[in-house]
Amino acid sequence: MGFWQKTSVLVTGAGGFIGSHLVEKLLALGANVTAFVRYNSRNEAGLLEFIGDKEKGVRIVYGDIRELETVRDVVKGASIVFHLAALTGTPYSYIHASEVVEVNTLGALNVLNAAREYGVSRVIFTSTCEVYGTALYVPIDERHPKQSKSPYGASKIAADAISLSFCHSFGLPVTIVRLFNTYGPRQSDRAIIPTIICQALTKEEILIGNTKPTRDFTFITDIIEGFIRVTESERSVGEEINLGSGREISIGNLAKKIATLIGREIRIRQAEDRLRPMGSEVDRLISDSSKARESVGWEPEVDLDEGLNLTIEWIKNHLGMYAPNAYRI
Repeated sequence: MGFWQKTSVLVTGAGGFIGSHLVEKLLALGANVTAFVRYNSRNEAGLLEFIGDKEKGVRIVYGDIRELETVRDVVKGASIVFHLAALTGTPYSYIHASEVVEVNTLGALNVLNAAREYGVSRVIFTSTCEVYGTALYVPIDERHPKQSKSPYGASKIAADAISLSFCHSFGLPVTIVRLFNTYGPRQSDRAIIPTIICQALTKEEILIGNTKPTRDFTFITDIIEGFIRVTESERSVGEEINLGSGREISIGNLAKKIATLIGREIRIRQAEDRLRPMGSEVDRLISDSSKARESVGWEPEVDLDEGLNLTIEWIKNHLGMYAPNAYRI
């Protein structure tokens, strides 16, 4: 039997963009997956609806990551826990800072306490490049200082620190996987690439925020492969591991590239209501992922043009999910 065959795996935040792709991959590998999804009155499983036979091999549990007893119940019996549940919108954190901190930090603590109580064999925590703030040097490796530019970034710095403390203090086998601007099919237009694509497909003008910051975009299948390789390697325990392409592009040039790939001449305009607060902008992010390459053998395989074309095609076929005229935070 392989590493994943019949292994009991919990994925929190399973109804989200990255979570749904991870669940899909784990099912393909033969794992027994419990998908923890934020409760809603419509009994919707989020983006798990797109993975096909979601009832085959997956148990969907609804709840709130902030509620310890619920988290204890869902962690019990899991051998491996992937913690992805979070409020990830930086603009949202400017308006709802308390909620973001509660979900991202208290939620993380609940998962850690439950994993410790039930002796989980591996805990994979999902972090973000936003914890680095604007690059003090490039490319950014895992030793780069943490700088909170937003309540979201601060909440993830806290969650990362707490998770590593459980590894050092209690021997809980935790690994932090730090993602650099994941994109791909199913992503909502809260994120920059889908919001540009859906506008470029339907409008004569693309509205975006600051066009100058650079980002390191990594395609979803590469990120999922990173999760798998990190989990399979004992060398990753207690480590923080960047997953990024190692290439950067400005938001303005990204918008131009997407318009070119779609084959339309479209105006690109900076909209004041889409700008981050003064002093909060992260100007430059580019990953040094050499640790991932050397420790677990991971390297990204999908280049930006290929990934954008795949994403454009998916959004074309699911335009009803998007709101080109709205600014979603």
